[in-house]
Amino acid sequence: MTDLLDLTGKVALVTGSTRGIGWCTAQLLAAHGATVIVNGRTDADAVQARAGELESTYARPAAGVVCDVADPDEIRGTYQLIFREHGRLDVLVNNAGILDDALLGMVSDDMIERSFRVNTFGAIHHLQAAARLMQRKKRGSIVNLSSIIGVVGNEGQTVYSATKSALIGLTKSAAKELAPHQIRVNAIAPGFIDTDMTRALPPEKFEERAAGIKMGRTGTPEDIARSVLFFASDMSTYVTGQVLGVDGGMLV
Repeated sequence: MTDLLDLTGKVALVTGSTRGIGWCTAQLLAAHGATVIVNGRTDADAVQARAGELESTYARPAAGVVCDVADPDEIRGTYQLIFREHGRLDVLVNNAGILDDALLGMVSDDMIERSFRVNTFGAIHHLQAAARLMQRKKRGSIVNLSSIIGVVGNEGQTVYSATKSALIGLTKSAAKELAPHQIRVNAIAPGFIDTDMTRALPPEKFEERAAGIKMGRTGTPEDIARSVLFFASDMSTYVTGQVLGVDGGMLV
């Protein structure tokens, strides 16, 4: 029987993949055969170290690229590099993101601009460049990491919610446009995931949010990575334009 999760021969770029959900996703894709391109914003040593870790652990090629997703010029350079080195891209995971909280009336112009540049504009630039490469092979999968906050909102997170809601609109529109090229575009809306980002919350706030999860535990980066694997693999060849909530029942 064909292994529909086998990614051998496929090239995958995971943005923001030196730690957290991105790193867990990079490892899982590599474990299933993909040549993974690790991405970080500034630390070239960390990026190359992660790529080397993938190569040594999974005995397959990997690469690293430093690219600030808020910089369109760096994104263009990244895809030129991918084309020169690999000649193709099969999977894009738009994972890189930032979280800044502020109550209405305290939201600064800098917060709005930075949040949208990283969380939304960067994803658009990556999606557009990836689609050009994928059209050469007439297939591909793009996975956008949105958030439960982009679905239901949250007080104090107006800007973050807006950036993640925008990714849902991006996903649905791009899915319609790219489907004739056999390029699938889907989104994942994680709930409360135990990462460095959420652990930066005050302990009482962390426990308060965790208490609202019906399944009785916070999510893990592995929970999200497994969902990415589904969308990246041939398990989902007839699935596009969908937003998968991975939230342990927060919205039940």
